[in-house]
Amino acid sequence: MNLKDYLSVSGLPGVYRLVASRSNGLIIEDFVEGKRKFVSSRRHQFTPLESIAIYTDDGESTELKNVFQNMLEQYEDNPPVSPNAPSEEIREYFMDVLPTFDENRVHTGDIKKVIKWFAFMKEHDLFAQDTTTDEEE
Repeated sequence: MNLKDYLSVSGLPGVYRLVASRSNGLIIEDFVEGKRKFVSSRRHQFTPLESIAIYTDDGESTELKNVFQNMLEQYEDNPPVSPNAPSEEIREYFMDVLPTFDENRVHTGDIKKVIKWFAFMKEHDLFAQDTTTDEEE
């Protein structure tokens, strides 16, 4: 799974694809509208999804792509809970996906973001695009 070109933009919902970089911001592609737009670095922060990791009990961390892979593998038997579900239910789901996550350092809000990103990428069929890209590489 290749998350290199996908990023989260503060203040904007969903996941975006990086098209180009400029000195004062980024040009991103919106998957909902299918349009490209400039987003200023003065107003927004950018987080590439490949740079995100989840803390684990052993003091290390696991990459987000591994968490997404686990979620994909369990999708039929254990579909993601709603981000609006009670906190206990969200944590219980995430414990099934990543049993070694650090319960003290990974907050419910972090898990909600992961679930939202996963749902967005699954809805827009971005995992299927990643699979073909991985096979080509």
